Amino acid sequence: MIADLATIRRLIRGQPRAGDLAERLDAFYRPQAAHYDRFRDAMLHGREELVTALAVPPGGTLVELGGGTGRNIEFLGPRLAGLAQVTIVDLCPALLTQARERCRRLAWTNVACVEADACRWRPERPVDAVLLSYCLTMIPDWFLAVDNALSMLRPGGVIGVIDFHVARRVPAAGHASHGALTRWFWPWWFAHSGVHPSTDHLPYLLSRVRPQRVVEARGRVPWMLGLKAPYFSLVGTKDG
Repeated sequence: MIADLATIRRLIRGQPRAGDLAERLDAFYRPQAAHYDRFRDAMLHGREELVTALAVPPGGTLVELGGGTGRNIEFLGPRLAGLAQVTIVDLCPALLTQARERCRRLAWTNVACVEADACRWRPERPVDAVLLSYCLTMIPDWFLAVDNALSMLRPGGVIGVIDFHVARRVPAAGHASHGALTRWFWPWWFAHSGVHPSTDHLPYLLSRVRPQRVVEARGRVPWMLGLKAPYFSLVGTKDG
């Protein structure tokens, strides 16, 4: 309860405006880093289902861009031990400190943590899978992050993306429709914390990959009196 209230206080204060993106992220998350996972587990819905659906072959390689504390890697379960290499990339030192501590505590010898920009960092060789979980909405040049993720994938590799979401006023056939209040409220509410749900995230991803799994749903936001924020989840294959 006390930790939640401290996190909520940081959310109300919002992300600092001074400094570059890495400095703003660190200033925002450092005071709440130790409690980050507990609060976000109740807020960032659909992650376990997405990771479960992400087909990383035994002996394969996985990169998580914007991987934060490394919590999502736990959702791999027994599959993690069979992977050759997992790399967590994030720009926020405070969250990566938590990720490194998680690797040490759980003895993840095949997991590396890298402090770098998701729009520019590249592995030495193409990888089998890339994961972006609730980070596109925090990356100003998010389309560059998507392009970078696809560039590091081998042909036939898979990308998994999940994030907060608002639909276009007239969505494509078969996709979720959001009313005017939803399309206004959630971008306004999240923007204070440097999170920017976009009508373009999902359409852009669908234009770049061959979709295997697409989910549009809503999840409860802690302490928001039952309000549920829309999110999308996508697993797609890189052609080639």
